[in-house]
Amino acid sequence: MKMEVIASARSLQGTGASRRLRRKGLVPGIVYGGGSASQAIELDHNALIQRLKLESFHASVLTLKVGDDTSRVLLRDVQMHPYRPEVLHVDFQRVAKDQLIHVKVPLHFLNTENASGVKFGHGIVSHVMNEIDVSCLPDNLPEFIEVDLGHLELGQSVHLADIKFPAGVESIQLKHGNNGVVVTIKVPGGAVEAEPAPAPSAASVPATAQKDKDKDAKK
Repeated sequence: MKMEVIASARSLQGTGASRRLRRKGLVPGIVYGGGSASQAIELDHNALIQRLKLESFHASVLTLKVGDDTSRVLLRDVQMHPYRPEVLHVDFQRVAKDQLIHVKVPLHFLNTENASGVKFGHGIVSHVMNEIDVSCLPDNLPEFIEVDLGHLELGQSVHLADIKFPAGVESIQLKHGNNGVVVTIKVPGGAVEAEPAPAPSAASVPATAQKDKDKDAKK
């Protein structure tokens, strides 16, 4: 999905200038990287906060327009007000088509309710990771990565190596030898996985039953 962000160049900087911008319904920001100088920008607050609600806005290469200039960028940082739904500052990083980028990509879990361990074993799905650090070229960046749980039994897990990554996309964690657990199906609290019952010992057999058994053996 192609997303466009409209901004204007910002000439005044500093705490006081930023506060005045926010009173006008604007958000101060900065765009940097890509071999060009950093540029202070300002964006419409309402338009930005609506975009921030979209999962794909956080894991997509965006088109940033500042006046007549257009750049391909990644959203790198968002500073929010401690208790109000207000964006205080935003950072964008320019990307080059031929240079690898490192991005956190969200995970979408499929067949959660139909997983064998949930449907028949009444297990509980436990998400260890909800996003993955990946490395790829900008054109290969996926909005999300799917993880299918349909085959998982009770007590089983999906590791990073089990995930089918899109072409050109690599897990940074896995690249460094860390095959971490992504999701597991846990036994419900208080329950224990069924185990075969042990054969009764002679000591546990009632005396009368043991005598009858001995009589039968003598016949």
